[in-house]
Amino acid sequence: MPDVTTGAAAPNPHLAPYEARGLKGRILSGVQPTGNLHLGNYLGAIRNFARLQDDYECLYCVVDMHAITVWQDPALLSSQTREIAAAFLAAGVDGTKHAIFNQSMVPQHAQLAWIFNCVARLGWMNRMTQFKEKAGKDRENASLGLYAYPALMAADILIYKATHVPVGEDQKQHLELTRDIAIKFNNDFHAPDFFPITEPLIFGAATRVMSLRDGTKKMSKSDPSDYSRINLTDDADAIAQKIRRAKTDPLPMPETTSDAEKRPDADNLLGIYAALADMEKDAVIFEFAGKQFSEFKAALTETAVAKLGPIGSEMQRLMKDPGHVDKVLHEGAEKARAIAEPILAETYKIVGFLKP
Repeated sequence: MPDVTTGAAAPNPHLAPYEARGLKGRILSGVQPTGNLHLGNYLGAIRNFARLQDDYECLYCVVDMHAITVWQDPALLSSQTREIAAAFLAAGVDGTKHAIFNQSMVPQHAQLAWIFNCVARLGWMNRMTQFKEKAGKDRENASLGLYAYPALMAADILIYKATHVPVGEDQKQHLELTRDIAIKFNNDFHAPDFFPITEPLIFGAATRVMSLRDGTKKMSKSDPSDYSRINLTDDADAIAQKIRRAKTDPLPMPETTSDAEKRPDADNLLGIYAALADMEKDAVIFEFAGKQFSEFKAALTETAVAKLGPIGSEMQRLMKDPGHVDKVLHEGAEKARAIAEPILAETYKIVGFLKP
């Protein structure tokens, strides 16, 4: 809110403690334990987790409570929770400095979510497009948890008073709901600035990685063809084979950005190369303009193997040591609960709940 005397933005009281420590704020972000992590998950989220940890206090959560909004095999849920945690570690997140944990180990998420269920309005929830997409035509058989998912997501964020959340385009609507819930709670209970109005961190390049078999469709673990995606656990030979078989067209490499945008399969591969090489896509187009796809794919393979190979190897190593991964998750949950408990206690006091 502008300062009426100077016209400048008023100081954000939630940022001051972090700025005093040379940080930009606190981040909460999560990944569902649904298995088969792929290149899109890495470039869109997990890589950024490691890159943000020097500038923010970070809490990275495996959102197993969100996962069960649709039915999950219990044995798979356990192993896939460890897989996500292993991916965080393999990508470079420091579990000794930051919190890596699974959501269900911190009961304050669910406790705050109930309060937010009572703050959020039905009209807000009815506008959530992800529920419509996931429930499909048979909405009567969708779980109540799937419908209330966005309120739990708001609780995930605000139980830590997170100041920032890295989000993809498909999560922006949920963060907007989180902000609406925070504002309504603060107003309803006459508690100005109690919950922060969390800011999004949106990474423009390569947040949307498309299928290697169809450049018009998002890369997905549910695609029946394993050749549609590069899994984080793929070895060098598998990565090379998938890139070699990636769909292209008979023309040489695009020579301009506008040309690339008209050719979705080529544009997707150019975007992947740019993201992995930390280059602007325009620079990649300039480097390979007019060349044959075989030459470009060879360069893409070399870059992908160099960047992803070590992550896949480390993930495989960690997944063979579940005791170590569980230790990281338990220690992370302890850190998370230490932050969440006093925030929930103060929330209960504001709402009027008696102490247990």
